[in-house]
Amino acid sequence: MAYYKKFVHLVFMFSSAEPLIECVPNFSEGRNHAVIDAIADAIRQVPDVKLLHIDMGYDANRTVYTFAGKPAAVAEAAFQAVLTAAKLIDMRQHHGEHPRMGACDVCPFIPVQHISMEEVIALSKSVGRRIGEQGIPVFLYEFSATSSERQNLAYLRKGEYEGISDKIMQPEWQPDFGPQLFHPTFGMMALGARKFLIAYNVNLDTKDLQLAKNIAREIREMRMQSGNSKAQRTLQHVKAIGWWMEAYNCTQISTNITDIFESPIVEVFDIIRATADRFGVAVAGSELIGLIPEAALKHDRMSPQEVVSYLGLDSLKPFDLQERILERLLVKV
Repeated sequence: MAYYKKFVHLVFMFSSAEPLIECVPNFSEGRNHAVIDAIADAIRQVPDVKLLHIDMGYDANRTVYTFAGKPAAVAEAAFQAVLTAAKLIDMRQHHGEHPRMGACDVCPFIPVQHISMEEVIALSKSVGRRIGEQGIPVFLYEFSATSSERQNLAYLRKGEYEGISDKIMQPEWQPDFGPQLFHPTFGMMALGARKFLIAYNVNLDTKDLQLAKNIAREIREMRMQSGNSKAQRTLQHVKAIGWWMEAYNCTQISTNITDIFESPIVEVFDIIRATADRFGVAVAGSELIGLIPEAALKHDRMSPQEVVSYLGLDSLKPFDLQERILERLLVKV
C-alpha cells in the first residue's frame, strides 16, 4: 500500500471523491484498423469510462488501450473489449514481434484513487469469471495470482500462443476461470491487479538483432546478480528483451518498468545506454508505449520537457506531454 499512497499523493486530487481505476489491456492486433476501432468503440460505449489513449504497434502487431473511470464501469468496458476481440481476432493468423498468448494477451487493472489493491483484486476476479464463462481460459496474474509462479507474466506466456495446445492439458495449467481446453482462435489470457507499469523501449543504432538480444540479456543478468550497485538496484524492477522494428528500421531494447520510483526512467535509459556502449552500439532515442505518470518524468535537474528531450522520446514520432501524461488526461474523467 505504501507504493499507492506515494503514487496517489503525486497524482492530481480529482474533484470527485469516488473510486477511480485504470485498465490497460493489450490486444494482439496492430494492423487492422477496423478491428482496432471496434475494440475502442466497445470501450467508449460504456458510461463512466474515458478512453485515454490508443497505442498501435505495427511490427509488434499489438495495440495497447488505456482507459479509466468508476471501477464497475471499467470492469464492464474491459469485458466488452475482450468479447469484441474474441469475435474479431483469430490467433491462428497472428504474427508479430511482441510475445503473446491470446487475442487479449493481458488485461491489468490499476488502482488510482480511493480504492485499495484488495478491492481491485476482487474486481479482477469477477471480470475473469465472466470472461471464463464465455469459454476463454483466463489466468490470474500479479497481485491477483493464485500461485507464486503465476504472478509473473513471462511464466504464463512461456511457449506463447503456439505452445498452449500442449501445455494447457497439464494439471498445473488449469485456468483460474474458463475451460481447460485449447481455444484455437483466442488462445488464453492473463488478467489481474497490478501497480502502474511503464512500457518503454530504447532505440539502438544497429540493425543487428543478435546484438540487441545480447544487450538485453546483459540487462537481465545485471538484474539477477546479487549486489548493491546503483545499476543493480535500478534494474530490479526492469524486464528487457531485444527485438527488430521494421517500421523504425532499427532494433530496440523493449522494457517494462514495474516500479517508477525504485527504477526511474532516466536511470534505466542511462544504464541501457552505458550497456550498449560496452557492446559498441549507440542509442538513438527511445519510445514510450501508452501513458506515463507525471511523477515518472520528475528529475532534480530537468523539467519534464527536458526529460523528454534527454530520453529522445520524440525521436520516432511527436511526443505531446499534454496527451501522454496520465494525470493531465485523468482530470477530464
